[in-house]
Amino acid sequence: MLTTQRRVLISTRLARDGEIVAKRLADELDLSEDTIRRDLREMAAEGLLKRVHGGALPLVPPLPNFAARQEIGSDVKRRLGQKAATLIGAGQTIFLDGGTSNAEIARALPRAMRVTVVTHSPTIAAELERHDAEVILIGGRLYKHSMVATGAAALAAIAGIRVDLFFLGVTAIHPVHGVSTGDFEEAAVKRAILNQAAETYVLATVEKFGTVSPHRAAEIAELAGFIVPKEIEGATLAPYEDAGITIVRA
Repeated sequence: MLTTQRRVLISTRLARDGEIVAKRLADELDLSEDTIRRDLREMAAEGLLKRVHGGALPLVPPLPNFAARQEIGSDVKRRLGQKAATLIGAGQTIFLDGGTSNAEIARALPRAMRVTVVTHSPTIAAELERHDAEVILIGGRLYKHSMVATGAAALAAIAGIRVDLFFLGVTAIHPVHGVSTGDFEEAAVKRAILNQAAETYVLATVEKFGTVSPHRAAEIAELAGFIVPKEIEGATLAPYEDAGITIVRA
């Protein structure tokens, strides 16, 4: 097999499986592991993938800062937020994760709705200033990139709260590797909230599908559903629908 053919195969497998295990691929192709490792090193040097011990992961581009993210895909995120708000009923307790998409949920909530909103994001809490909603703000160490509280104080507070709905924010979604994010402590907080929620939904823009970030927040089977743009292709969503996940289009 030519080098170019191997590289195409590696790229295809990364998109499909979310990882490359060098030894496994070498055995499958009846090649030396050194050959596969060399291909991975060269592709990593060209910015095509991320090398890890024993293989490779897809390259997820770094997120822009919080202020810049507020300007990205704002129309799509507004639609997602408005649709998500329709899932919330009066009297419920919901948890809004940080992020610009979830901020749109807060903006879309009817101001007179009697609902309890728990969040560890001061920016989302501020969106609810003029609402009748009861707001519980979880404190802790501020992770400024996402403007959310993390650490032991946040985890302790979350452990004492049960919520009906959790709107989880993530940077990557993969049918095998679940939903993930880029920060270790932030992922731990997300997992803690999920464990306290009856149902968890993810507002998902198209570029997040088929990618993997370093720290897993949840398995796909732990989620109730995705809220996605209506124009997203059916093939992108098929693995999740096959897994029994509810797909809500906005």
